[in-house]
Amino acid sequence: METEVQRSVSLRLNRRGDRNNQFQQNKGGLFSPERLSQDYPMKAVWKRGFIRLVLVGGIVWMLLILTSICNRESKVFFMLDNMGLVPKPQHRCPIPLASDPDKVVIPQGRTPDKLVQNLSYVMEDKKDRSQSPPLFGGHQSWLQRDKSFRLKPTMKVHCGFMRNGGAEMNPIDINYVKKCRFVVASGIFDGYDTPHEPSDISARSKKLFCFLMVVDEISLDFIKKNVTVKEDDDGGLWVGIWRLVLLKHPPYDEPRRNGKVPKILTHRLFPEAQYSIWIDGKMELLVDPLLILERYLWRGKHTFAIAQHKHHHSIYEEADAIKRRKRYARPLIDLHMKIYSYEGMKPWSPKKGTLSDVPEGAIIVREHTALNNLFSCLWFNEVNLFTPRDQLSFGYVVYRLEWVKSLDEFKRNKTGLKESRGGLGLWTPYPGNLDFVILPPVSRTSKAG
Repeated sequence: METEVQRSVSLRLNRRGDRNNQFQQNKGGLFSPERLSQDYPMKAVWKRGFIRLVLVGGIVWMLLILTSICNRESKVFFMLDNMGLVPKPQHRCPIPLASDPDKVVIPQGRTPDKLVQNLSYVMEDKKDRSQSPPLFGGHQSWLQRDKSFRLKPTMKVHCGFMRNGGAEMNPIDINYVKKCRFVVASGIFDGYDTPHEPSDISARSKKLFCFLMVVDEISLDFIKKNVTVKEDDDGGLWVGIWRLVLLKHPPYDEPRRNGKVPKILTHRLFPEAQYSIWIDGKMELLVDPLLILERYLWRGKHTFAIAQHKHHHSIYEEADAIKRRKRYARPLIDLHMKIYSYEGMKPWSPKKGTLSDVPEGAIIVREHTALNNLFSCLWFNEVNLFTPRDQLSFGYVVYRLEWVKSLDEFKRNKTGLKESRGGLGLWTPYPGNLDFVILPPVSRTSKAG
């Protein structure tokens, strides 16, 4: 027993001796005991310091996010929002509505037309050899544009849908919409989304309203690939409650401008409709449409309702925001605003009779009276002539009715921003001298805008 113990101790001593000899041979090497003993404390300090730095940075970042969420007007909130780091809960818009759609009393008849009693539309321009092929918005001259703002009992104006100008509906859809007196309309273009099914729709509204989703051919193919599309016995296409209405041959090169056709010219697409509610395709209807009509039209005996912009009141402030956020070509926005400034459009102020000159056009509620139809036509004509940013044109039409680097670069069409079928007013010589027009100074009323 003692011999085994001695042998074991002897082996341990030999192993230790071997290790000592090995370390002595490697003395001064990369992994020498002296080197390791010197480096280890430094590495430990660096490791602990790095971990603390990461933890402190994470805590500071979370505090910035929490602070910015509390202060939505801060620059930090704007920066984080652009980076997609601010959580966005599903939007809910609390509005004081009646509680029961079945108790809503629908007015009899139509609102009388007083200022404009008979409205008709130009369907074909006079033939001119210098003109291009038929355009959806027509070849409206500056003189015709000016005359269209002078209210008369009987008027005839450009209002899109020129003969052979594009945006044709299928005969099946034309027959279907003839029966639609109450319309909820929306639109999807360029295949960016699928229809959102409305919620909380009463049985009465389902029978009363036509839910019409206007799409182009690209969007129709996209919808068919991503959601279930049903076809009825007449050949109509449906996604849930939405009836898909196909617009063949898009009238413009730009999807954003194509989307203005059903949004603004709802009365032209659905001529039998007396009331319409437009909602952008990216939105979901959460309220019964009868309650919306009762609250915003019938309760106060109004015929047109649209929300005001949450940040901007002046079209010049909105134009400045569009340029800063690079939503459209800066020289074209400047030219658009110079024309409006030349024609007397002043920046909004509290002295004006309107709450704002800039709308939030995601939802539009209207009765299709002759005056409202005229307003929609004039609004669309401005979008057709100038930029597709309809917030800039809305306030100008109200005013008229009293209710890149350089422009040369774009004129040479090197950027591809010059459209062949829209925005022609930006490329047609203007009958006034805009060289001396100085746009009004813009002061940002909101850091988020």
